[in-house]
Amino acid sequence: MPRNRNYEREDAILHEVHVHGRVSVDTLAQRFDVSEVTIRKDLDALSRRSLVRRVRGGAIAVGHGEENTFAERVREQAAVKQAIGRRAAELVSDGDVIVVDASSTAYYLALQILDRRDLIVVTDGIRTATLFMERSNATVVMPGGVLRRASGSMVGSFNNSLEGRGRIGKGFFGVAAISQELGLLGLSVEEAETKKSMVRACEEVYGLFISSKVQGFGLHPFASPKEINGLFTDELVEPEFVNGWTAAGVRVDLVPVPPVAGSTRKTPTGSEPLDNAVPKPGDGVRKEKERSR
Repeated sequence: MPRNRNYEREDAILHEVHVHGRVSVDTLAQRFDVSEVTIRKDLDALSRRSLVRRVRGGAIAVGHGEENTFAERVREQAAVKQAIGRRAAELVSDGDVIVVDASSTAYYLALQILDRRDLIVVTDGIRTATLFMERSNATVVMPGGVLRRASGSMVGSFNNSLEGRGRIGKGFFGVAAISQELGLLGLSVEEAETKKSMVRACEEVYGLFISSKVQGFGLHPFASPKEINGLFTDELVEPEFVNGWTAAGVRVDLVPVPPVAGSTRKTPTGSEPLDNAVPKPGDGVRKEKERSR
């Protein structure tokens, strides 16, 4: 096969990884009508260039980590995160008191519950707080701390701020990694301590993450397995992961992986490209102005 055809196939594989977070050798071999040996060579080549990360039977996306900017993280696998946020939003009712952390996946949950009335939202996320302030009637609580610009979050020990103020019903948290031994993990010790304080104030704790985070790396646990009530991720997660958590009494909710870019989704005004689901800087301000016209 000519070398340029190899590059075309590698580009197509990268697109699949970007959209779905994970690809398998057998599925790619069938799609491109080549041998599994050829696909393994393609994945090995992409891995050597640090464009994908090889795992058994395929490859996963190279994680950006918590330390990248929020703008970068919110666009990574946006359609999958939107689907996860939409499913988790089914747990939120009018008048609830909830935690929504500063993660990009939880931000997509926030976008789904702006129409809920009389929410009280505790958040360490600057952008999440701004979103609720501009586009909902929610009461927003931001315990004090130090602003981390990269993640757009406030960090600090919130024990004194939250203790004695009443219980929070549900908390929704993103992760850098997840472990059945340690629970939900983050990379930054400051953010992990912040989340730990919020977890302690919650009656129910839910983890929201794309399936590639199962193979991720985290240093600092902030919610132990016994504190976790449920997990929301996509259907590409390994069955062993689901079985392990289910056996431990933790509900695992899997959402279908959305179609590739270029497909359409239903909206109140018809259909629009799925890519338009990705929030853009200033989006909340623009929509607020549009409603006031």
